[in-house]
Amino acid sequence: MIQPIGTQKIVYVPKGGINNIITQLGAQNGNISVGFDKLLMIFLGYPQSGWIDMGGTVLTKADYLYQLSHAKAATRAITLIPGETTYIFLEQLSKEFNLSFNALRREYEKLSQFEDGWIIPETYNIPLGVDERWLINYFINDSKKRNEALSRELTNDYDESEWNRVLIIASIIQKESANNAEMPIVSSVIHNRLRIRMKLQMDGTLNYGKFSHTKVTPTRIREDMSPYNTYAHYGLPENPVCTVSKEAIKAALKPDKTKYLYFVKGSNGQHLFTETYSEHLKNISK
Repeated sequence: MIQPIGTQKIVYVPKGGINNIITQLGAQNGNISVGFDKLLMIFLGYPQSGWIDMGGTVLTKADYLYQLSHAKAATRAITLIPGETTYIFLEQLSKEFNLSFNALRREYEKLSQFEDGWIIPETYNIPLGVDERWLINYFINDSKKRNEALSRELTNDYDESEWNRVLIIASIIQKESANNAEMPIVSSVIHNRLRIRMKLQMDGTLNYGKFSHTKVTPTRIREDMSPYNTYAHYGLPENPVCTVSKEAIKAALKPDKTKYLYFVKGSNGQHLFTETYSEHLKNISK
């Protein structure tokens, strides 16, 4: 019990029965196993689930088991909203947790094969004191599992490249829609234009990365030659332009059946949809 064992300073204790907890911790640390350790853990106190600050990286087994039930890491909440870009989210993480933005970017680019759209938008409780590598590993691993689960829930299948295409369409819907009710209609415009090989020509695709909150001007449309410029290029961008809600994903998978090809924002903030360019021009003039 006094032999030192190595551990991560921040350890995640899963929910569940004590056998399950010991099994999962044992996979991380070979010195922990079901048997006497279970009895000692019960004696010391049932482990709390969540992020645990072990207080060090080398502990005796007794101290290790004690910490699991008596020490809980301090966390800070940070929210990723649908429609925000990973670039801006990493900036927020760097400020909130006093981390290097450049290091976060390097780790993200190293571990993620997708530029954007894969981190699930929600509120995360992040342990204080984690480093850039740990944090990006957490988001990447969590995102992979949850995207696969979401794909299987909504499509009964999971193909990574096909799911990325769904997220690309969903991200454009997320950027362009005034509200959730409009999403299936906006989706129909995207699908209709793709079907007849018409350029999407949507401003929202230019609000990618660090340009998330930048106004799209005629100059920007002319000068931005990135794959995200759907005025310059046919088809979809190579990657999602932002994070997406479940509503946007559903709309991407099940667009309304319309013949709409155009839309413009009306005076009430919602969009006016039309089938012809002449109708579209009338709405613009209004």
